[in-house]
Amino acid sequence: MRVTLNVIAGPQTGRVFTFDQHDTFMIGRSEDSQFCLPQDRYFSRHHCILEIAPPQAFLRDLSSTNGTYVNGMRVETAYLKSGDRIQGGETILEVEVSTGLDEFQDTARMQGETHPSIVTIACLKCGLPGKFEAENTEQKLSYICDECREKLKANPQPIPNYQMIRIIGQGGMGSVMLARAESDGRAVAIKTLLPEVAVSEQSLKRFLREIEVAASLEHENIVRYIEHGTHNGLVYLVTEFIAGMDAARLAKHRGGKLDYREMVSVISQTLAALDFAHSRGFVHRDIKEQNILVMGEFPSSTAKLTDFGLSKSFKQTGMSGVTMVGDVAGTIAYMPPEQVRDFKDVKPPSDIYAIGMTAYSLLTGAHALDISPKAGIAETVKAIFEKPIIPVRARVPDVPVHVAAVIETALSKSIESRWRTAGAMREALLNAAG
Repeated sequence: MRVTLNVIAGPQTGRVFTFDQHDTFMIGRSEDSQFCLPQDRYFSRHHCILEIAPPQAFLRDLSSTNGTYVNGMRVETAYLKSGDRIQGGETILEVEVSTGLDEFQDTARMQGETHPSIVTIACLKCGLPGKFEAENTEQKLSYICDECREKLKANPQPIPNYQMIRIIGQGGMGSVMLARAESDGRAVAIKTLLPEVAVSEQSLKRFLREIEVAASLEHENIVRYIEHGTHNGLVYLVTEFIAGMDAARLAKHRGGKLDYREMVSVISQTLAALDFAHSRGFVHRDIKEQNILVMGEFPSSTAKLTDFGLSKSFKQTGMSGVTMVGDVAGTIAYMPPEQVRDFKDVKPPSDIYAIGMTAYSLLTGAHALDISPKAGIAETVKAIFEKPIIPVRARVPDVPVHVAAVIETALSKSIESRWRTAGAMREALLNAAG
């Protein structure tokens, strides 16, 4: 399946953009945009952004001055379908959604046959039917309806060979449970993942393959992987259980923020994990306080990074659908400009920026960007590209100058101005803390 954007009017008529996997696409006059329109004066610098997860496409206006129009109607958000026209100023893009069966279906029609690409699938839990696009009518898809998905998040189903003890966390992808292995009695953490859309067997297999590759990372500051599998259509991942709390809860436990010395301890260990992973070609893509688990008491505490590559695999194998539908600005706020602009092609410097955001939050109890606590996606995205960060010492004056400088260097909007490696940032942070 693929989504194609054809430019049918405006200064760049004839250009074509094609997407066959999960990606983001920004339109505007700024050079940051994938579709840069410096000649079209009606476009804002960062005008609108599309999130594409074929066959789905979702558009969000970024509080543009002159507005974004779909089929002549001004919109803030819109699901896009084949034939829709996006307009801002003189430029018009036409959306084309293809199942990949076009030639086959054309031949079938010539022979008087029809092969619909819309199939009906029953929810794995309650049997409620839903209609979805498929590559062919024989393709096997699994599906969990919205109501059952919420029930499973609140009350996850048991996993064979493990005794469930209690839920220890919930997130957008599913739940995390404390469990005990029946084979040897050891405590483990089990993450159950709930696809947001109907998923093919091929996508599930590809997701599990990608997770297995990422699970090969073995480091003292990375949560150890044990096994994965599927049960009743759900994916589960089993890892070691960390008897502690995530860094977000740790900061809350300390009154909302950490002393700079404890922040340095947590972040330097996380940077050691990142340096190891980056040297082996892995990018985390989703670094935040909730993905750093801390056990033991400072100054002898141990920090471990979890969920390596999980966000990327969940999205790129089509299990997430589009994610910018709700105001989930908190999940975007730690992303650097290049990751927002082009989700598919993310490299280690994006992790450097995200760890800088995480360090800033742990140290100050606030976000580095000048945005309101209830900022939506549009405000957050514009701030990522256009607003400078608030200096660390403007929020916490007693943080040593050199410690603040290390964090602020990581938060540069320019990739070239950030730390070159996680190892370099770690060394600088430890030296600054003295």
